[in-house]
Amino acid sequence: MTVFRAERAWIDGAFRPATVVVRDGRVAEILPLDATVPDPDVQVVPDGHVLLPGLVDTHVHVNEPGRTEWEGFASATRAAALGGVTTIIDMPLNSIPATTTPGALAVKQASAEGRVAVDVGFWGGAVPEVLGSLDALHDRGVFGFKCFTAPSGVDEFPHLDAAQLQGAIEEVAAIDALLIVHAEDPEHLIDHDELGAHYADFLATRPARAERSAIAQVIDGARATGARVHVLHLSDAGALGMIRAAKDDGVRITVETCPHYLAFDAATIPDGATEFKCCPPIRDDANRDALWQGLLDGTIDMVVSDHSPSTADLKVDDWGLAWGGIAGLQVGFRAVWTEASRRSIPLERVLPWFTTGPASLAGFTDRGRIAPGALAHLAVFDPAATAVIEAAGLAHRNAVSAFAGLDALGRVTETWLRGERITTTTDGVTSVSVIAGALVPRG
Repeated sequence: MTVFRAERAWIDGAFRPATVVVRDGRVAEILPLDATVPDPDVQVVPDGHVLLPGLVDTHVHVNEPGRTEWEGFASATRAAALGGVTTIIDMPLNSIPATTTPGALAVKQASAEGRVAVDVGFWGGAVPEVLGSLDALHDRGVFGFKCFTAPSGVDEFPHLDAAQLQGAIEEVAAIDALLIVHAEDPEHLIDHDELGAHYADFLATRPARAERSAIAQVIDGARATGARVHVLHLSDAGALGMIRAAKDDGVRITVETCPHYLAFDAATIPDGATEFKCCPPIRDDANRDALWQGLLDGTIDMVVSDHSPSTADLKVDDWGLAWGGIAGLQVGFRAVWTEASRRSIPLERVLPWFTTGPASLAGFTDRGRIAPGALAHLAVFDPAATAVIEAAGLAHRNAVSAFAGLDALGRVTETWLRGERITTTTDGVTSVSVIAGALVPRG
């Protein structure tokens, strides 16, 4: 038995003093701070720190097998643990093979088995050649199916055209699955090769209307079929009105955004700084303000990393040629807390976006919260700590990140999985000391 005593534990949406009793890897009881518990292993949360449920990140590209030099299960889950993230769900690309068949899922699971520091689940892929047979992969426990409405950037994961998207929506409705959509309409994207060093030239190739058009197609399909759909990495705040209206009409739609859309704006991205390249792109400051408002009013349901790293050589200084993806799994929560604090948004408002929001998307009822019966996935966080993020100090495989140089607020000092401490701090440096993660299926 382990007991956590905290002056501020995040329970039922608020911070309060509590004694959290853990038995057999789960929260057994929540008692008053001064409660007497016989013979416990007592963990006292330091003054000024807070006890949080482990964060949940449902949008992580691990890339293993096939592109393990970009990232891998060992490195990605170490980064997650150091950022207080205790559950990730891996995207079906950019691994080779892509996770589009039961056989490919088995290959990926074998790559991860015994090597993960935190819990890992898997998304399946909806690509043209497997439409009509998604139930076989769904039965193997994937959490849903990802599709692209525009080219994905890798040949082994082709996008769906408008008719195929409608077919995928109808199919997930029939098997009561979830379709998660990279929503950009290729009719509104501008083809290019080399673009040069100016960010504005890249931004012009992926206008906001591309997102709005694709999201409208997703909403129409979900409205007609009753399917459950989710919009990935929303960049364009101009789409919030149609999403809000769809929710009000009972359409089963959720939406996420990402730390890089909340922490950065187009005007401050330097020439040639392609570590900021992602699709859809980071837009202007007014758009960023509107995304924050969409979170505060509940239109946006969650914040997830879209951790999509690559080797450094793929981040050339030409915006047309560089790989599009931002590595932020370890530091995304800190980046959002930094910006939230600047906007006088309290930590209590931020936490659901990283915990119960993504947990709900995945159907988890046993994580993302501190409550009796929940897994004892916990993190200790110092919200007042400050440090400049250094790419070389991050645990993911390649030392490239848009967040490098950010003067960040907050620091995760401990991470626990099923009541077992998995990180250790020595001389101010925190490292992962225990590999305790499990592969978790849907349901």
